[in-house]
Amino acid sequence: MSPRPFALHLMLATLPLGSSKIGLPHWSSALLSWNTSPAWPNIPEDLARDLRRYDAVTVGQAVDQAALTALAEFARGIEAYRRHPYRRADEKAKAVWSRGEAMLLDHGPADETSHGGALPPVVFAPSLINRGLILDLVPGCGMLSWLALQGLHPFRMEWGRPGEEERHFNVGDYVQRRLEPALEEVIRRTGQAPVLVGYCMGGLLALAAAVRRPELVRALVLMAAPWDFHADGATRGTLVAGVYRATRPTLGMLGEVPIDFLQAWFAVHDPIVALRKFRRFAALDPASPEAISFVALEDWLNDGVPLSLPVADEALLGWYGDNVPSRGEWRVDGVVIDPGKVIQSTLVVVPGADRIVMPASAAAVLSVLRRGDRLDLELGHIGMVVGRRAEQSLWRPLTDWIRGAAKAGG
Repeated sequence: MSPRPFALHLMLATLPLGSSKIGLPHWSSALLSWNTSPAWPNIPEDLARDLRRYDAVTVGQAVDQAALTALAEFARGIEAYRRHPYRRADEKAKAVWSRGEAMLLDHGPADETSHGGALPPVVFAPSLINRGLILDLVPGCGMLSWLALQGLHPFRMEWGRPGEEERHFNVGDYVQRRLEPALEEVIRRTGQAPVLVGYCMGGLLALAAAVRRPELVRALVLMAAPWDFHADGATRGTLVAGVYRATRPTLGMLGEVPIDFLQAWFAVHDPIVALRKFRRFAALDPASPEAISFVALEDWLNDGVPLSLPVADEALLGWYGDNVPSRGEWRVDGVVIDPGKVIQSTLVVVPGADRIVMPASAAAVLSVLRRGDRLDLELGHIGMVVGRRAEQSLWRPLTDWIRGAAKAGG
């Protein structure tokens, strides 16, 4: 495997390196602007002064060499990733329910009877795009395994690749015909309504279930879940909707939105992310825990699933383009999904370094909720779940909050 879509990542990596030399005259004259920081407020002027200390040929050769070195390290990192022996072990969690392509996986203890049904069940609903594997990335060592060791009973939804039935699903169909029946199954098995945790796009599905079927949800957690898609202005949402609208005829012929299209959208949020991370990976010891974690995470990123066209229309045009949820116009089977109708205690997790779901978008729902607690993290969208600081920053406070909510009955 390679970072998907590989051609785009290759172009995004080579373009800034290849064009660096062309910009040298402008940098030397301090003609180009640069986002400055308080620690270095005069970047253009300082850089221009330093460049003028050397002749243009010497500087040009140094830039060429730096670009070639960076590209060589990038290529070595890609090859090292493709040759790495790590493969994800067999799933430790067992499937306890399925419908269509969706499954509910049980990450709880092997012997449930020994706990007398006292463990608070917690259902995690991930995004419809990336598999829920991120929640237990290395089986037995990830977030859900850790939560089980703390005395919780985690379940994980896996939506699966859209099959013949799901290709016609909109978001509401996933709520009504997949998530809500899975919650009913958890109650049947455990005798308790679960705490429902929605991650990213899954947060909107979880919110809809809590509004529509409050008897199925003891408490609610919205983890990096977008709500106001225009919280930072409408520019980004309008751009997303515009790009999607332009490509919709082609996608209509495919009958779905391929994962490479979605990955390309994520890539443009941080154009040189692949260049940075694979250069860094090239320098790692392949046997180190850091290298293994990198490969596991990259495999997950490259193993996403496509979206049905109705889901994409609803999310990319309705949510991003028209900001339908925040305007109070999003409905599931005729029911307006209004966070003000959520009667359960709710925790809103806001990762401050998130580039996929803007922090302001995730935090906006707090102004509407009746009973909303806020957890701020100085981490990114993925790092808050699997990063080195994830246990201390998210896993532990999340566990404490779930225990409190379960004890209070929601």
